[in-house]
Amino acid sequence: MTSKPYPAHWERVADLRVFRTTPDEWQKLISWRAEMGKRGWKLLRVTQEGPELVAVFGRTKQKRPTT
Repeated sequence: MTSKPYPAHWERVADLRVFRTTPDEWQKLISWRAEMGKRGWKLLRVTQEGPELVAVFGRTKQKRPTT
């Protein structure tokens, strides 16, 4: 198993999603990536691990109201 493709401190401030795919498939997902942006997710990092592209999406964690 590989280590997480982002720094550990990102988990404290953001909800994160990691997406792994091939470079060819990544190009085909342009509308899906745009939809992620509309839903508040930002593309934080794209790296390559061997034959895979690894994309990290994140959005700021929401403060939970205290009751």
